[in-house]
Amino acid sequence: MSSKTKIVVLHVKELIYTGIFAVLGILFIILLIIMFLPGDEKKSAVSTMTQTTTNTYIPGVYTTSLILNDNVVEIEVTVDEKNINSIRLVNLDEAVTTMYPLIQPSFEDLANQIITNQSLEGITYPDDSKYTSMILLNAITASLEKAVDQDAAEE
Repeated sequence: MSSKTKIVVLHVKELIYTGIFAVLGILFIILLIIMFLPGDEKKSAVSTMTQTTTNTYIPGVYTTSLILNDNVVEIEVTVDEKNINSIRLVNLDEAVTTMYPLIQPSFEDLANQIITNQSLEGITYPDDSKYTSMILLNAITASLEKAVDQDAAEE
């Protein structure tokens, strides 16, 4: 029986590098899958907005804070039992308006649409202020969620 013995030399450093690259490759593939699969986050945001518009409110003033570059800007929403009366920015510092020049016009446009429609549905905003408008709309939604009368919503 003449079988030739084969000797394989494995360097530990090469094994470690291969293992690290394999793990990174798997993580990269998982990240791509998570990023490009449709999520339920958009659906839940839309359902929250429609729920807010059909409910009655607890009259009062509700605020939500936004932190922009270590500056706190508050969104104040005033409601009565059935209507959204006003939406305004509180503590808007000059530094914030300098760093974020689209915040004031975007907010005014959103506030006018919401007060006119008395709803968070059908809100439109221009592409050039898309992200600013989304942040402001999320803060307004959070304030309105605080104002929703849960007892009336269950009936």
